[in-house]
Amino acid sequence: MFIIILLAALALVGLVATFVEIRRDGFRPVATDWTRVAEHDTLQNAESTIAYR
Repeated sequence: MFIIILLAALALVGLVATFVEIRRDGFRPVATDWTRVAEHDTLQNAESTIAYR
């Protein structure tokens, strides 16, 4: 019984630590800065090939 309680506590600590690290990692979705994107037309650069639908 002691081992089961110990494993449950360890799993809970690991779960909490994972969520804390995910919150602190600094990775967040950032909006695209369209002034820094190269202007190009995808149809102009397309190669002629067989298209399967």
